[in-house]
Amino acid sequence: MPGSAQDSAHDAHRSPSGPTRRTTLRTAGAAASAALLLPLVSATPAAHADQRRADGPGADGGTLRRAFATAAAEYGVPLSVLLGVSYLQSRWDGHGGAPSVTGGYGPMHLTDAHTALLTAPHHSQGTEDARGDLARPLRVPKATVPQPRQLPARLRTLSRAADLTGLSAAALRGDESANVRGGAALLAATQKRLGLPSSEDPADWYAAVAAYSGADDAAAAAFFADEVYGVIRGGAARTTAGGERVSLDAAPDVAPDTRQLRTLGLPSRARDPRVEAPKDVSCEWIPAPYEEFGEGDYGNHDLGDRPSSQSVDYIVIHDTEGSWDTTIKLVQDPTYVSWQYTLRSSDGHIAQHVPLKDVAWHAGNWYVNAKSIGLEHEGFLTAPDAWYTETMYRSSARLVRYLAKRFDIPLDRQHILGHDNVPGTTTSTIKGMHTDPGPYWDWAHYFTLLGAPFRRTAGSSGGLVTVRPDYDTNRPAYTDCETAGQACAPHGSSAVRLHTAPSADAPLVKDIGLRPDGSDSTTGVNDTGARATTGQQFAVAGHEGDWTAIWYLGQRAWFQNPKRRPTAVSAKGLVVTPRAGAAEVPVYGRAYPEKEAYPEGVPVQAVSPLPYKLLAGQSYPLGLRVRGEYLWATTFDPAGHKVVRGQDVYYQIQFGHRVAFVRAADVTVRRSGK
Repeated sequence: MPGSAQDSAHDAHRSPSGPTRRTTLRTAGAAASAALLLPLVSATPAAHADQRRADGPGADGGTLRRAFATAAAEYGVPLSVLLGVSYLQSRWDGHGGAPSVTGGYGPMHLTDAHTALLTAPHHSQGTEDARGDLARPLRVPKATVPQPRQLPARLRTLSRAADLTGLSAAALRGDESANVRGGAALLAATQKRLGLPSSEDPADWYAAVAAYSGADDAAAAAFFADEVYGVIRGGAARTTAGGERVSLDAAPDVAPDTRQLRTLGLPSRARDPRVEAPKDVSCEWIPAPYEEFGEGDYGNHDLGDRPSSQSVDYIVIHDTEGSWDTTIKLVQDPTYVSWQYTLRSSDGHIAQHVPLKDVAWHAGNWYVNAKSIGLEHEGFLTAPDAWYTETMYRSSARLVRYLAKRFDIPLDRQHILGHDNVPGTTTSTIKGMHTDPGPYWDWAHYFTLLGAPFRRTAGSSGGLVTVRPDYDTNRPAYTDCETAGQACAPHGSSAVRLHTAPSADAPLVKDIGLRPDGSDSTTGVNDTGARATTGQQFAVAGHEGDWTAIWYLGQRAWFQNPKRRPTAVSAKGLVVTPRAGAAEVPVYGRAYPEKEAYPEGVPVQAVSPLPYKLLAGQSYPLGLRVRGEYLWATTFDPAGHKVVRGQDVYYQIQFGHRVAFVRAADVTVRRSGK
């Protein structure tokens, strides 16, 4: 979710509570979330995921593969169509019987939102973490849970599958083979209802595939179907969380009859001319308010003239920590924060809220806000089995490619940041920085969809490593997903854990910004103090056996990187080190100009170092080279806004889990490696 930490000087003109108050989901909003179908995910079924790896679907030679083949034959659905739809919904994972963000179960994402709400974990209403937004899904009182007939059809497809197959709802939720059969029955029934032939040709099933998305408009349904057929043409293969290898052979000549979409009778809404998105995604305009309220306060973003006024250097990836409906209501609240886009989990549909020329308040760092675009993805970082769907990943990747091309943003992890990679602006804000989208966001898959996969770019002497564990098999233990101190369900992760020595028994490295008392980092799912994530690059600080050391937050940090199953690949590039004679160099969370650059009437912003130090003998990868810059925007009338540019040059570096800045005058730039 958006960050609350704004520069204090920038926001001093506003009410005493300032923008910080705009980050809380109020108790009243939580109480209303049953009506908005805020899904609450139970971790109980997923707790048995490892057991299934040993004796489940993959152990007897392909239960899931046989289930797809059997269901396709029974209901006359082309196998490639059944596999393609399932891949877009779940990437063929059953997610341990846990429901998705929209109450969907199993590989076919059969929806039963009523049960998902009733079986939610027991969390009190209004619970918030120290970051100011939801730490985890909220418990919805059973009395307020809508009855099944009150829910839209797209949120109760599982009951329809039960009627068609004769299988129990429990089986369809918890048994992957039954779930696949239910999905095939739905596709076949839709094909029949539409008066279309039960054909063996996958090209004849376009309308049924589009209908499966549950989208309520033609553009969103078409996007889902087009992505399914893209998978069918290109093929796919992966090992599921249950340990089974599933594949779909490429069929490049399949050309679906897209005219079938008309048979669904879905409305075709004309795209609002204010929408800024690629033509091949479904996107609507739901504006965030720009209006005055209170005593000179206004919300919830600033008008701008980007990129003429300032370059756009970053795209920041968030998750919503709430449902689509709740999130859309919040971004329309002038007293809340804002972001440019929200993406829906079920079908990848996008809503744009703030024009790209304007500055949204989403990152918790005013420097980053002024130079970034924020994307919110429907999901929960502490509930890994409320999965980020493939269709949402693909829609997001199309949007990011469009934005990157428009603003000339490189597709790398120095420019495409998670909210958890945005630095605190000052020492006091570090603890409050957000941690979404968290360790369960699949950065490797996302960048493959972006067309910029992470690859080895150097030999072993390149001097850098790019973190790249295998997402499905990399399962570091986390705690605090549901209950403080309790282990999270085992799950694939993009992150590797960092130790003080080359041993799994060694303490985790420290983050003095998060813990000024010097205590060790923890395995908490929201603790970023000892975490390196896929795509991030670090300078190599040593090797010992299966372990690699990197420079991280001013210290040597070790992670397991065995040759037989590497978690990082070699790279090369530019690095910064302290200038000759300097024992240490200050590190900053923003790149602000020197005081001489500020014109009269614009308060000088302090160039405040963080508590970390870049020490002599250490190296950190160079990302961006920028001049000090500050957007003074504290008035409703944009005529009073000013961009202050200085002469001081800064380098952005990958310093820890978050990026940071150092002054160019303090460091030397050189090539990595030998």
